[in-house]
Parts: sequence; structure tokens; C-alpha cells
Amino acid sequence: MVRDILAYPDSFLSKRAAPVSKIDEQLKKLIRDMFDTMYESEGIGLAATQVGVDKRVIVLDVSPSDESGVPIALVNPEIVGCDGPDIAANEGCLSVPGVTGEVVRPEAVLVQGMNENGEPVMLRAGGILGRAIQHEIDHLDGVLFIDRIQPSSATTE
Repeated sequence: MVRDILAYPDSFLSKRAAPVSKIDEQLKKLIRDMFDTMYESEGIGLAATQVGVDKRVIVLDVSPSDESGVPIALVNPEIVGCDGPDIAANEGCLSVPGVTGEVVRPEAVLVQGMNENGEPVMLRAGGILGRAIQHEIDHLDGVLFIDRIQPSSATTE
């Protein structure tokens, strides 16, 4: 089921999401809905907070930009390390339509969390996937990419 995506300046987008305490069928349905919503909106990542749900859940699929990409769902994701230099790159967001800007982020991150079955996951991600993970975890912390945008790099469509 496709859900509505909250748009800036909705105050829910600035709220820190609550950790998930149990993985059940309701959470699995949320994850399926988030994938449907992300694909319908032609995005590569989506956080539960963007669809008005107070849970630390993100979904990603960077395959439109990286053919080696696969769909990933992470529950309670946490960045536990960063690698490489900080890199500036252009970003946009489904919750801030029509705006893009340069954001500086670490080249790669080490992330831990759980998958949709409650199994522990640890992955190192660089490139577009690493950037997307950082962007979506920011959403879970109530931070939008426009909060990190480089001065004078914002553009609107």
C-alpha cells in the first residue's frame, strides 16, 4: 500500500524516531508499504518518519543509480563507524520536493541494525548506498538534508 509522504515543514519530520522493540507482522507490513511508497515516488530511500510513523525503520534500493544495488530494510539502524574522506555531493529528498543541494558526508559508513526478520545485520556501505543510508538515518534523528546543505548550493526546480 502506498502511503502519503510528509513534506517539509511538517513538524513530525524534525522528531527523533523511537526504537523498534519487536518485529511483528505489523512492522513487516510497514516495511512493505514503505517499499511500495518509495518505488511509487521514484526514490532510493525512505524513513518511517517520512510516512508519519514513529519507528526507527528505513528502506533503500539504489539499483536505479547502482546496478549492484539490492533492496534493503534496516530496523534500528545505527552508524558505528565512518571510513574515507568527507565528500560533497548533490542530494534531494522526497519530503522536500523540488529542492537539491550539496551535502558533505563521510565516503563510507559501517552500519548495524536488524533486518525485517529481526536478524542482526552489519554492513559497510560506500558510494550512493552509503550516502543514502546516512540520509535516511538522519531522518530518524529528525534531521533533514536541508539542515546539512552547503551554503549557496541549494537549487529549486
